[in-house]
Amino acid sequence: MSIDFHSRREFLYGLGATLGTAAFNAMAEEERSGPLDPKKGHLPAKAKSCILLYLEGGPSHIDTFDPKPELSRIDGKGFKNQDKLTSGMARGDRRYVGSPFKFRQVGKGGLWMCEHFRELAGVADDLCIYRGCQGESVNHPTANLHMNTGNRLGGDPAIGSWVGYGLGSENRNLPGFVVLPGTYYPQSGAANWTNGFLPAHFQGTPLRPTGAPILDLEARGNIPRSVGRRNLDLLAELEKSHRARHPEHDDLAARMHSYELMFRMQAEVPGLLDLTGEDEKTRSMYGLDRKETQEFGRSCLLARRLVEKGVRFVQAYSSGWDSHDDLKSAHGARMAAVDRPIAALIRDLKQRGLLDETLVVILGEFGRSPDNAVSRGRVGRDHNPKAMSVVFAGGGVPAGTYVGRTDEIGGEAVEVVHPIRDLHVTLLHLLGLDDNKLTYLHGGRFKQLSQTGGNLIRELVG
Repeated sequence: MSIDFHSRREFLYGLGATLGTAAFNAMAEEERSGPLDPKKGHLPAKAKSCILLYLEGGPSHIDTFDPKPELSRIDGKGFKNQDKLTSGMARGDRRYVGSPFKFRQVGKGGLWMCEHFRELAGVADDLCIYRGCQGESVNHPTANLHMNTGNRLGGDPAIGSWVGYGLGSENRNLPGFVVLPGTYYPQSGAANWTNGFLPAHFQGTPLRPTGAPILDLEARGNIPRSVGRRNLDLLAELEKSHRARHPEHDDLAARMHSYELMFRMQAEVPGLLDLTGEDEKTRSMYGLDRKETQEFGRSCLLARRLVEKGVRFVQAYSSGWDSHDDLKSAHGARMAAVDRPIAALIRDLKQRGLLDETLVVILGEFGRSPDNAVSRGRVGRDHNPKAMSVVFAGGGVPAGTYVGRTDEIGGEAVEVVHPIRDLHVTLLHLLGLDDNKLTYLHGGRFKQLSQTGGNLIRELVG
């Protein structure tokens, strides 16, 4: 008598006490424990969580943390067709652009900082400024994807997804990876925080800055939680029956975990995101009482509350840093918008005893050029992936110091030079993860954040 199996795969999964059954049972046990349960890293961790503050558009290192007196000396001097200095931008008549801002040394370590960083100067001794990072893309969409996922073409998991995959979350009632995108999404949109080929549990969860933070989170029609719980239990039984017949299909399991997480978040999220309970001193410290700092201040305060509650990776965006024209006005406004919130976040984490175990990273997708096209009516800067400043605080990174150096006009990194993949390897290392061991089988090979492996930036790990 023949047996009517739908496919060869179902036949193999349907065998008795075989390796396939053993694998399925192990997978089912793992699902019961939860994919976001805390996991042990590969090595001793300097930090338990990470807050990545992303200045989207390309902040100018020359006008923030890396002043260049030589550039000011040759300000306005023209030249033609020097591709190295134009950093891949359009050829033509160019001119050097000195910074329109004043700089001063701050903190015990004497870190150079733009005059507009008034509050940040007060936490200079907690900062490490890395000047040796280099990107590979001169365009915003691909540069954003490269910095966030390690792949300029998109489709790969974001760094926060890799961290969640490797370490899980310390709070089963919240996502392990939360994104605070601000009013506008960055270029390349949600692909910047996708789970890619990792299971759906590890994708970033964006919280809207206005209105309902997460659409459709609240139950409709005042349905009691007890009814919602019974509905989920029924769905779980149906999913269990389906998986027994089709163990190779894990889409429903991922969806069930999303439903369960949503149910738990209904109780946790409203209180977590309600900032009215914060005292006036805290609200003022983050700049919630000022128009120019209110949006990013809210994001930074939420980031602190989220890591305090056990969220593993939080990413907050500040947009508007693409200053091709009128650098003085545009960058001046952006620095004013983030100065107080970032300083408040570092102070707040420190006074709560959280800074040592929280890695704070401040960066954009690339830096800016020391020159600009003569044809532009107002003075600005073009894109420059060959030089940028990445600022760190907490998380075991050496404080009050510089790492790396750019050339005399800020056109290119020349000391402790590393590509973005090495930056990724270092961030994972500080969180207790080894990039060479944090892999996932996809497309016939084991993939990792660095794509092809990278080197640790040892000067950043203390």
